[in-house]
Amino acid sequence: MKRMNNRIPEFRSEDEERVFWTTHSPLDYFDSGSIKRTSFPNLKPSLKSISIRVPLDMLAELKTLANKKDVPYQSLAKVYLARQIALERGSLSRSPRKKGNRRTHVRKGAPADTGDQR
Repeated sequence: MKRMNNRIPEFRSEDEERVFWTTHSPLDYFDSGSIKRTSFPNLKPSLKSISIRVPLDMLAELKTLANKKDVPYQSLAKVYLARQIALERGSLSRSPRKKGNRRTHVRKGAPADTGDQR
């Protein structure tokens, strides 16, 4: 690749820079000769393995859903978990709902919550 002598001009405003980049390619100003290999030996993984116990029927249903979507069931579980966390965070930042407007889901066979906290 031939070395480009193009220098990026100094811009007086973001608008001027925006106009410039709509008509020029960043590749014309990229010098691949200045790239240096870097390693990050102390970088820690951002994922943490956990172990949770779930009912067999719930795991079977999760695997069935994941199979229909053609994704690993662990990935689908992460999506569902992330979605619920986002939902909970969103509900914490909104004003509290009035009692009676809450929709609750009771698993089949689970005791119903009567709301009494004695």
